[in-house]
Amino acid sequence: MSYVSNTPNDRKEMLAKIGVRDFEELLREIPKDLRLNRPLNIPQLSEFELLAEIKAISERNQSDAVCFAGGGNYDHFIPAVVNAVITRPEFMTAYTPYQAEVAQGTLQVIYEYQTHLCRLTGMDVANASLYDGGSACAESTILSINATNRSKIIVGESLNPLYREVIRTYLSPREIEIVTAPMKDGLLDLNRLEDLVDEKTACVIVQQPNFFGLLEDIDRVVAMTHKIGGLVVMSIDPIAQALLKTPAEYGADIAVGEGQPLGIPMSFGGPGLGFFATTKALVRNVPGRLAARTKDLDGKTGFVLTLQTREQHIRREKATSNICTNQALCAAAATVYLSLLGRTGLKRVALLSFERAQSVYQAVSAIEGYEPYFKGAYGREFAVRTPRPASEIIDGMLKRGILAGIDAGRWYRGLDDCLIMAATEKRTASDIARLVDGLKELNTRGVLSRM
Repeated sequence: MSYVSNTPNDRKEMLAKIGVRDFEELLREIPKDLRLNRPLNIPQLSEFELLAEIKAISERNQSDAVCFAGGGNYDHFIPAVVNAVITRPEFMTAYTPYQAEVAQGTLQVIYEYQTHLCRLTGMDVANASLYDGGSACAESTILSINATNRSKIIVGESLNPLYREVIRTYLSPREIEIVTAPMKDGLLDLNRLEDLVDEKTACVIVQQPNFFGLLEDIDRVVAMTHKIGGLVVMSIDPIAQALLKTPAEYGADIAVGEGQPLGIPMSFGGPGLGFFATTKALVRNVPGRLAARTKDLDGKTGFVLTLQTREQHIRREKATSNICTNQALCAAAATVYLSLLGRTGLKRVALLSFERAQSVYQAVSAIEGYEPYFKGAYGREFAVRTPRPASEIIDGMLKRGILAGIDAGRWYRGLDDCLIMAATEKRTASDIARLVDGLKELNTRGVLSRM
């Protein structure tokens, strides 16, 4: 984007134009305890100096590292045609489309995206996307609260901890009881969960496969939650989903997740794509926007936005969410990816990822000092116990051009020696051999913390 600077006179003119004396008056509606009370200390740089600084920062990224990390963001192969389609000017717009009469192509893509998500999850309806997996998860709690008129949600401890943080942030202004259902041996403790669900429970949120890659007993979760009239929210991996029972087959009410694996680059963590699908009974509570197919007065097929329950379209108090837009370009990428692969291709990618994970699992478990952290069925992600803190293993392997996994100890007390690893169809036998050799070399040196 263009480099545009504002002089003191520019700022003074803008403030005068909107009728305030100074910047402080502009912020008067924001409580003082919520404002940043320290200077930002942003250096005053010229355009040339700024570009040089940004370039230097970008060069610190190790973009060519072999990735064995997951946690919602995965290194899958993206066919060239995905980028070729979404970079066409018809799709790569500066803003999301509102006027159906000038955006039929984009609305059709969104409609097809929703169709793909419904087929993948087995649900009746999907919206036109949310920001990311975390916001989709958080929006599911608001839908559940509104639909059930209840004020308690139960979040599985084995749910992605970043999603749990987003949920807490979303619900912080509301008088909602957030209860964490504990896990046991990497899985939800279903006996404890049964004690927690009651007539105040709006929903139970469970991840499949969970953050550690293990497969949860969703049937029991659904049974105990529906028994008390609550809703079940499943956070799913869209690639693994190709080989697993759909949320609809389990009897879940809402399916959410991160769509980044569907043809979207990892991009150092974003942007992502939050998908959201549910049953027909809950369609009027769905956040964001939906695209629908209809016919005009001449009988021609057309696409429109429908059931727009956003605060931009209806009175604020009737809005289901304050989500103001969708990830149209990322949704377009997912649509192209899913259309290219089809049902068979997606299953092939999932199967290859599972097979590669099995190879990594066996190879790493055979190294002295490493062993499986949990027992149980897993998908393309798993946890291993490390001979030293996982953070040290990760740092040591990065120096060898390998991102070895995720340090579970960042979020789980007592799991500092737990390394969560993942594999995709891109991981080759050579990649796995490099990983194993690196881990063995770290074992031999034995002083990771001083590397």
